[in-house]
Amino acid sequence: MREEMKAISDRASKRFDEVQTHRRKLRALIEGGKTPPAHLRLVMVGAQWSAKSSAGNTILRKKAFAVHHRRTTMSCEINHGILGERTLAVVDSPGWFYNHTLQDTSETDKHEIENSVYMCTPGPHAVLLVVGLASAFNTSYHRAVQEHMSLFRDDVWKHTIVLVTKGDWLGVKTVEERIESEEGLQWLMKQCGNRYHVLDNMKDNDEMQVQDLLEKIEEMWAGNENSHYEVDPDREAQLEARKEAEGKLARRIRKTTERQSRILGKLFEGERLKITDLRIVLLGREESGKSMAGNKIFFKTIFERSLLKKEFEDRRRTEKCVKHEGNLGGINVAVVETPGWPADTTAPVWLKEEVLRSVSMCAPGPHVFLLVVPISKAFTEEDHKALVELLMPFGERVWRHCMVLFTWGDWLNDRLIEEHIAGEGKSLQWLVEKCGYRYHVLNCHGLGYPFPVKLLFQKIIDLITRNKEQCFTAESKQGKKQPVLTEEEWNRREQELIDRMLRAVVNEPEEPKQPFVKRGASLDGVFIPSMCGDVPSEFGNMSELFNQRARAKVSEWLKTRAGNSDVTSGIGSMSASASHVDESPLPDEND
Repeated sequence: MREEMKAISDRASKRFDEVQTHRRKLRALIEGGKTPPAHLRLVMVGAQWSAKSSAGNTILRKKAFAVHHRRTTMSCEINHGILGERTLAVVDSPGWFYNHTLQDTSETDKHEIENSVYMCTPGPHAVLLVVGLASAFNTSYHRAVQEHMSLFRDDVWKHTIVLVTKGDWLGVKTVEERIESEEGLQWLMKQCGNRYHVLDNMKDNDEMQVQDLLEKIEEMWAGNENSHYEVDPDREAQLEARKEAEGKLARRIRKTTERQSRILGKLFEGERLKITDLRIVLLGREESGKSMAGNKIFFKTIFERSLLKKEFEDRRRTEKCVKHEGNLGGINVAVVETPGWPADTTAPVWLKEEVLRSVSMCAPGPHVFLLVVPISKAFTEEDHKALVELLMPFGERVWRHCMVLFTWGDWLNDRLIEEHIAGEGKSLQWLVEKCGYRYHVLNCHGLGYPFPVKLLFQKIIDLITRNKEQCFTAESKQGKKQPVLTEEEWNRREQELIDRMLRAVVNEPEEPKQPFVKRGASLDGVFIPSMCGDVPSEFGNMSELFNQRARAKVSEWLKTRAGNSDVTSGIGSMSASASHVDESPLPDEND
């Protein structure tokens, strides 16, 4: 061990000397008359939790980018500042999840990352690849960096400096020793010509560390044939056109959902239902948040949660359906979680059998299939095919009982869920449309706030009302004979339906214009969260208290809305589109 440490120390010293020698040569070019630009354009890219936004604030010496332990930078943002005789333009960009492949990352995030270099045309003088020392640069991290940097042309590496944040994590070690102890970091330094800089985020008032960084950027500029990374104007136009098209589609999806809600509210006005049982099946890929959703429904941790750090866990994949039951407001609620399937794979035979078994586990059948889709990951064509294949044995009628449940709603920040649907591509858009534009968003975090779960129950009750209180059964798939109605009865129902629809269309309001302000932020300085939505264990008692209160409020609401007494359907009484989940506690009278 001692010999290994000495070898690392020797290599670190050699790397330091090589860097300093090269810097002196580049500085000589500047001192010899090659004057660097007075206005520097910088772009920051990197993984989530790497402290990009904090680094931008340190460089600009002001709170230019929002920093919050629960928010992410959803879109590129540019800010300006002056340091000495230099003017600076700094662009912050959305981060990728540290162990996500490029295919895992959502389409919107990929295009935003790519768009970062177009925020400071004709292109950045430096791309700061931000790497936090709080995380090991392991195989997954290495792959994530390599694949996400491929969003730019290969020559981006000539203009890249590795910005190592959270320098206080070094302790007594030098950054060179840290580099020599991790092969992934050595590869990274080779890619960008051994250019790196350490930023101590705890010393945000230390102007010297920023001054040294800017000098390294000027030296890189002096050594490059091209003064900056040149952007492609044609590609910029394509990105702009795509963004505009997505905005139009998002507005259309939202308008369709809201109009549908209002019309259905008229169609089922006066309908009465009595619900004593509610049966739910959760269906989704691995790590989609199914367990988290089940725990949210019951306001307690009863479903085993999946860890995000797959490379650190030694756990057999669950290959059986899991069922839990509880009573909320006098209603017996049963939730069956089906096993997930690995990303980018077809559904295995054993999983198809388990999904079939999930229906019999909640006999006579589920009222709703919640198709769980994480917002934090891309919904791929393979995910689409797997879901269709798993539901195919149930026949076309099963889609009447399906709803898309988006998890990781925290990742939306201030973005609308409709914007995510529009940006993610045709596979997700097809799924939402196939489910009749029924969808809901759940956050992973939040200490027992009742409103998101209450709204989910309301949408499930609305779906049950539309299905005439019928659950999905094998008989419904096989075409069980329904009672025959007389022609007079059909005519009466048809006329009543037409009258209701006409009244709904006449009263259709203008398209609402909603002011929308996006705010960028980062998840700096926090741990990687689990899918369960719970706070750390030291706050367990507080979490339990909040959950108990929320459960009591939702139970009381369910007792009133769909309990043992006959009540009117709530279709249209709540927003049909939970664009972003409000985590703020509601006043008691609204609970």
